[in-house]
Amino acid sequence: MNTPHPRLHELRFRPARDTDLASLVRLRDDAARRLLARGVTGQWQPGELGPDHFRRIMETGEVWLAESGGRAVGAWELWWQDEDAWGPQSLSAGYVHRLMVDHATVPPGTGRRLLHAAEDRIAETGRTLVRLDCLAGNEPLTAYYLDAGYRVVGRKDGKPQPGGTPKSFTLLEKALSG
Repeated sequence: MNTPHPRLHELRFRPARDTDLASLVRLRDDAARRLLARGVTGQWQPGELGPDHFRRIMETGEVWLAESGGRAVGAWELWWQDEDAWGPQSLSAGYVHRLMVDHATVPPGTGRRLLHAAEDRIAETGRTLVRLDCLAGNEPLTAYYLDAGYRVVGRKDGKPQPGGTPKSFTLLEKALSG
């Protein structure tokens, strides 16, 4: 039985809580399985991140949840610094990580809605840049972010990964309009 797609305007965004940890792990593992099914083998693996990862991010940054019909259908992490990828920086940027969408239950365009919500949250803090990274060589994902207004500004080789071997990433950023 297919779950009907909620209309985009039915999405509700809120900070994640400890009671959302299982949903966050489910979203991450489902996204990892989807990547593997599409032949993207070097990015995420199911079971790689558990509740402790998301709890730690909630202590140092923010984890946001997108809900529709009372169900978690997407999430992202928002960090206020990312020295592993970007080195020491001024406080002018917010860093989006692990943008995840439940593609089985939401319509196309939902990921872009989450990305815009993350950008809006960063702008609320007075920061003028949003930064993110994606696995070097993942051309479809790089193209997705370029289409969303980001620009490639560099590459980071040997970036440490939670539960895994260091990898190379394409660094992207977008100026936020005031």
